[in-house]
Amino acid sequence: MNTDAVRSLTQSYEPAILEFARDIIKTRSYSADERDLALLIKCRMETLAFDETWIDGIGNVMGRIGSGPCKLLYDAHVDTVWAEDTQNWNVDPFAAAVDGNLLYGRGASDEKAAMSSMVYGAVIAKQLGLLDGFSLYISGTVLEETCDGLSVIHMIEKEGLRPDFVVVCEPTSLDVYRGHRGRVELKITTTGTSAHAAHPDKGDNAITKVAQTVLNIERMTDGFQDDPFLGKGTAVVSIIESKAPSINSVPYESSICIDRRITVGETRDTVLEEFRRAVADPEHTSVEVLQYVDKSWTGLEVSQEKYFPTWVLPEDHALVRAATAAAAEARGVRPRISRWTFSTNGVAFMGRFNIPTIGFGPGDEWLAHAVDEHVRISDLYEAAQFYALLPSAMNKEVHSP
Repeated sequence: MNTDAVRSLTQSYEPAILEFARDIIKTRSYSADERDLALLIKCRMETLAFDETWIDGIGNVMGRIGSGPCKLLYDAHVDTVWAEDTQNWNVDPFAAAVDGNLLYGRGASDEKAAMSSMVYGAVIAKQLGLLDGFSLYISGTVLEETCDGLSVIHMIEKEGLRPDFVVVCEPTSLDVYRGHRGRVELKITTTGTSAHAAHPDKGDNAITKVAQTVLNIERMTDGFQDDPFLGKGTAVVSIIESKAPSINSVPYESSICIDRRITVGETRDTVLEEFRRAVADPEHTSVEVLQYVDKSWTGLEVSQEKYFPTWVLPEDHALVRAATAAAAEARGVRPRISRWTFSTNGVAFMGRFNIPTIGFGPGDEWLAHAVDEHVRISDLYEAAQFYALLPSAMNKEVHSP
């Protein structure tokens, strides 16, 4: 599988891989403010002689190497969650500090540093002639932290780029992941009747009814679907609000927001039905899926219903087999086949469009969004080898007898 040549060329690129990863981390890129990082990545791809580079309408930074008929895409989102709470960090989250084998900073694990491995892995594959039959695309997608999959839907439906296979490069500890639970974000609003707090019997307290609904939801979770691979669905009441004329009044409206993680067999429609059954006062209560509305860094106005489908790729799929072989060659040990606990752009690639998708990335899932976020530098180099080896591993799987 050309492993020795890939390893040797990767070693020659190790200083550049680390330097580029550090530059990426140093460049702030909160959701909807990814412009500077997109331009940085595009410039590096141009310097490395990618066959094509561009920034699409929503702000995704894109690159292509190779011109084969099969489209293989490596995706990493380039936005991050907030990291201005510097007093809680032991290092500057944007200094990209190196300590031994660890690279620190916001996005080190989730998942900006992976972009460096992806870019150089693609270059290595090109230089060693490992792209036979493939067009290898690199996508640095935007707005994932606020609405995962949104920029992918734009890529496919508006820009017309539909890959045949996808690797989501979120952190997997260099194991091969093949799915995760989806989710629905909901809002339940109950109305009542306001009255003076001195005469509560004259009113209808919306908070009291919502409180009963919350208890009903807690009891309802026992009956959620459970999948042996992805696990059980969950529900968390994350926000509660109310409206009243004053602190001395019976509230006339109360609402809750819910994060409902869904597993195999659960969908948007099944979730809406179960929560409608859980409300304490159906006549005066609405249950709705929340809407995401924002503007990308390019100025494009975007919106999406906050439903993110569950997805699982069968373990015997050719992409899983090829990824397992490539990971074993890159790491020297056979990887685990597992799944994420959190959600990724896979909710669109496979959840919506049924494009075969796996996950493979440097770093550990539990470090995502954490203070002192970091990634093992050795992971970056092994990931680059994986990204270089995967196309030839796919060819072997597809063409083997």
